[in-house]
Amino acid sequence: MNATLSLLGRIGLSLLFIISGWGKISGYAGTQQYMETMGVPGALLPLVILLELGGGLAIAAGLFSRWVALALAGFSVATALVFHANFGDAMQAINFWKNVGMAGGFLLLAAQGAGAFSLDALISRRKGQSA
Repeated sequence: MNATLSLLGRIGLSLLFIISGWGKISGYAGTQQYMETMGVPGALLPLVILLELGGGLAIAAGLFSRWVALALAGFSVATALVFHANFGDAMQAINFWKNVGMAGGFLLLAAQGAGAFSLDALISRRKGQSA
């Protein structure tokens, strides 16, 4: 049961990032402009897409889960502080705390690992067989 819950949890955490990363590709110019209006260099957008889309896919697959989870936890907090810290706007406040909650989920994933239904576990089992 824990392996199944870990898999479902990873998928749940990753979907937002996969969808968001893909959306940034399709709306590249608008996203870049928005980043710049918030004081973030638009040149960072390819790295953001790589982290969101690539990191989301890695989390879903359970590949390098602990390291990617730490990166996405930091990213979630950073984006909360830069893009959602306007607590006078209720939607921005909700998004701020959503990001903090996601960071908490990623920290749990980093602490516990991806679980048995993951590429991390498969790699670990194969290493154990070859030793």
